[in-house]
Amino acid sequence: MRPFRHLLLLLLLVPAAFAADTALTGRWRLDPARSTALDGWTAWDLVITAEGSRVSLRHDMQWRSTKVTTTNLVDTAAPSTVKDFFRVEQRHMALYPAKGGTTAVRAAWLDAGRTLRVEADTPIEISQGQANMRLYYEYRLIEGDAALVLIELHSTRPQPLVYRFTRVTENK
Repeated sequence: MRPFRHLLLLLLLVPAAFAADTALTGRWRLDPARSTALDGWTAWDLVITAEGSRVSLRHDMQWRSTKVTTTNLVDTAAPSTVKDFFRVEQRHMALYPAKGGTTAVRAAWLDAGRTLRVEADTPIEISQGQANMRLYYEYRLIEGDAALVLIELHSTRPQPLVYRFTRVTENK
């Protein structure tokens, strides 16, 4: 019975340790020439940090001199709810979070920690009242670990949004 407990403990600890060491962590800067148009914004840095099963996705956004920083916290160990879940396109599309609403979020590591999948169901305000929007995100390392691609699928859009980022080093 003891080896079974050790194996179970190991299986529980591996994803948490593995997530904290992911190569996705760091600051990533949008490459606008290789990305879907970033309507409503002129610059975007994505800062990813991981601690155990929790992953922080901080969005440092800019439109001319206006700067906005917001963070979505997700947990790869269990579903969670996020108040004021940030979506990059919400400003341009006028699909705003429903007042007082919370977003159900599920996240998981894929491809040996090289991809973070995030799924969310968020209440939004539309001209006819309120609706729910399904969101699917994949944060994937590409080109070794020098680039990141973010693929977004929305239940309200027929085409995916694809954003490419380059890693920001201390010298940039």
